[in-house]
Amino acid sequence: MTTRYLILQDGTVYAGEAFGAPATTFGELVFNTAMTGYQEIITNPIYYNQIVMFTAPTIGAAGINHYADESIVPAVKGVVVREIAEISTNRLQALSLNDYLKRHNIPGISQIDTRALTRHLRETGVQKASIVDQPDDHAFDQLRAMVLTNQQIAQISTPKAYANPGRGANVVVLDFGLKSGILRMLSDFDANVTVLPFSATIDEVANLDPDGIVISSGPGDPAQVPETALDIIREFEKRVPLFGIGLGHELFAIANGAKVGELASAHHGMNHPIREQITKDIMFATQGQAYYVDSESIKNTPLFVTHIDITDNQIQGLRHRDYPAFSVQFFPDAAPGPLEETQAFAEFMEMVMARRGGGTI
Repeated sequence: MTTRYLILQDGTVYAGEAFGAPATTFGELVFNTAMTGYQEIITNPIYYNQIVMFTAPTIGAAGINHYADESIVPAVKGVVVREIAEISTNRLQALSLNDYLKRHNIPGISQIDTRALTRHLRETGVQKASIVDQPDDHAFDQLRAMVLTNQQIAQISTPKAYANPGRGANVVVLDFGLKSGILRMLSDFDANVTVLPFSATIDEVANLDPDGIVISSGPGDPAQVPETALDIIREFEKRVPLFGIGLGHELFAIANGAKVGELASAHHGMNHPIREQITKDIMFATQGQAYYVDSESIKNTPLFVTHIDITDNQIQGLRHRDYPAFSVQFFPDAAPGPLEETQAFAEFMEMVMARRGGGTI
């Protein structure tokens, strides 16, 4: 095996074994605690331009099958693991993780002490990182000179509208980094979906006569999203059911007067316990969260809290007091699971069908 190195902007160096493509890569390093679902994570647009480290001991045992893709091409810039599985007996496998990364020119590095690196990232916060052949001064100079883009949404959102047809309710989805799981869930309800770019206008949305609107998840800082997106939320939450997910949740909060901040240590995993505030039911959910809604700032808004992460009391769900509009910070499409998250889509579609005249889903 070829030795390669993972280097961090603070000067830390980890030696490991290469897999995937032999390319040099740069990106923001994040860790994900999910035990399964690595393919969904690698193809999730929220990880655009990031290097993802998996804390699970072995990655790749299920291979790659294209039913699990969350985007047409992988979003990540690199993959870091403790051990890469060389053999898979999954009958759905089309190719190995190693071959998949080679096909898309994405490097991977294994034999990294991911527990030590996770602890390091928890202490230091977000860091730029690179996978290189030699950890010399030139490699570190390049890494430190790299400027992380704040235009992830513009680079990953669809450039023009497209349809995901169905025979049911007319749903418009605003794409801020849309993952396929959201479209799969809407298809389960036979929704007739039109996906619009993040830069869509109020008139473009209105011309589609939506029965409901979904504000998708996506990468990056919600403060970098154009004001037009907030205007769409403010206008249409009064008129039709509206559902924000991930970044869409943060935009829903901002549009209604709340404030959003950046977490010291981002949440990436599928084992986060979430409490539904009214019923007190606990569910486990998948998160990909770098920003949070400030709970103090909710007090003077028309919003109230519906879900809380019981590990740190961060807001995980909001609802409007006057309009049929709500949001969740976690991923409710179960891609990857758990399945109990999907109730949010059922609630949204119930609102949509009620607006259409009392139909059932």
